[in-house]
Amino acid sequence: MKQNPSFLLLIFGILLIFGCKTEPEVAETKRPNIIFIMSDDHAYQAISAYDTRLIQTPNIDRIAKMGMLFTNACVTNSICAPSRATILTGKHSHLNGKIDNHFPFDTTNITFPQLLQNSGYQTAMFGKLHFGNSPKGFDQFKILPGQGSYYNPDFITKNEGNIKVDGYVTDIVTDMTLDWLQNERKADQPFLLMYLHKAPHREWLMAERHMSEFTKKTFPEPTTLFDDYSGRGSAAKEAEMNLLKHMNWSGDSKLYPEVMDEMGIPDLSGWDKGAFEREVGRLSPEQKANWDKAYMQVNEDFKKAFPTMTEKEKMQWRYQRYMQDYLGTIAAVDENVGRVLDYLEANDLMENTIIVYTSDQGFYLGEHGWFDKRFIYNESFKTPLLVSWPGKIKAGSKSDEMVQNLDFAQTFLEAAGIPAPSEMQGESLIPLLTGNDEKWTRDAVYYHYYEYPAVHMVKRHYAIVTKEYKLVHYYFDVDEWELIDRLNDPNEMKNVYDDPAYAEIRKDLHVQLEDLRKKYGDSSELSQSYIDRYLEDLSKRRAFGANEKTVKAILEKNGYKVDFE
Repeated sequence: MKQNPSFLLLIFGILLIFGCKTEPEVAETKRPNIIFIMSDDHAYQAISAYDTRLIQTPNIDRIAKMGMLFTNACVTNSICAPSRATILTGKHSHLNGKIDNHFPFDTTNITFPQLLQNSGYQTAMFGKLHFGNSPKGFDQFKILPGQGSYYNPDFITKNEGNIKVDGYVTDIVTDMTLDWLQNERKADQPFLLMYLHKAPHREWLMAERHMSEFTKKTFPEPTTLFDDYSGRGSAAKEAEMNLLKHMNWSGDSKLYPEVMDEMGIPDLSGWDKGAFEREVGRLSPEQKANWDKAYMQVNEDFKKAFPTMTEKEKMQWRYQRYMQDYLGTIAAVDENVGRVLDYLEANDLMENTIIVYTSDQGFYLGEHGWFDKRFIYNESFKTPLLVSWPGKIKAGSKSDEMVQNLDFAQTFLEAAGIPAPSEMQGESLIPLLTGNDEKWTRDAVYYHYYEYPAVHMVKRHYAIVTKEYKLVHYYFDVDEWELIDRLNDPNEMKNVYDDPAYAEIRKDLHVQLEDLRKKYGDSSELSQSYIDRYLEDLSKRRAFGANEKTVKAILEKNGYKVDFE
């Protein structure tokens, strides 16, 4: 039968319309999987994609080779739990409420895993969250309580209650991750997998298989190891992060408590020997035997050398001991990241998967004589960030844009096609990842650190940072400003705030800083409200503060009657 051409056109049009309506369903199957790998306190200097002087990390480097390496990635607040809260919420600390490690996380915050889960993503978390015991938005989780332990760790789980698992934590977290990928992952759903390592967090206990090798290694010293802080203000001078003066001899440097006693070394922190006994005390008899094989020799060599050591030699010894243990823990992280990447490749899961490797912040590896983080200076402010997404990100590419941990939430939501809540404050990295740099709008970032007076005694400060400069305001017990020329002073040794040559730059940065504070909703009034709450807890011994003499003086200056006897 001969068909009417008009009728055929009508049928074709109807089919075309229905074909267009099914497109979202096609797009649904193309939503990327997201694997977010984060270590704790992993300095960018300890990833060979950034710097090869300390360690080789071939597996972490694979992510950069497949995708993009960010050279100016940074955090909003360089301390563990607040950084994680910012990542989950896409909001600065002063708005999500998790300003420090003391105050609890406000669980009314909406997190990006919740939004992904509500949109059809299967979600799982394994490893260190640091705060809370029931992360929202996860179909499965097994997390370490608080800081967790390196050996034979305990876990809080979604379905099994509290459990203890024998072995080394980095291996165990990876075993859990691979088991979920193999046995619980649903092939018909996109997934979010948060794979979160405890290492290389203090007290840096490496795996048994690395002890013999790393306790014999020697590492190059940073050029600023013996910094005397003469070019900066009181904050750098008064911080308690010096390798020789403030690092624990037993808990950190792994001297046996009886060796400390024999050498007449006092327990200045009050928790030095306790940290050693807590962590090493978890080892099984077999694990302890392997520990002793490596560390007994370290202790014997120290006992012979210590009586004639100069202060400089003690500092150098402590630096080497620190690097041996710190980098030893990273060796296991790199091996285990390789296990996960190998699984993804073997099971055809690379093609449509975003893989992120980062840290909750940077870390000092002897620079300025320090360990730990907290300051706005590069080693703690900057964080490693490597991202791969085959077919979307050009392999082996780099970006020097000012990106932050504030940006992860909106990046993942945009990749999944989910609108970001208006209260999120970051900027999606998708334009940078996909080669559309002209759509990136940020040229400066905002930073604010709050935890003072407390461990390490780093003063409260906020700052604006561009590619060229940092303008920093230290406040509360002082009123000091620093201006750092990032390009001409890469080691950040000199405060040029009062240098007439920088007068116009200083003036312009002050304006930009105030604009950023308004943009992000921060203010002196809000900062004071957090100070008032913290002082109240300090006065009632509900907050853990270091340097009791300073804490007492600060409380009395602020009108509190203090009796710590």
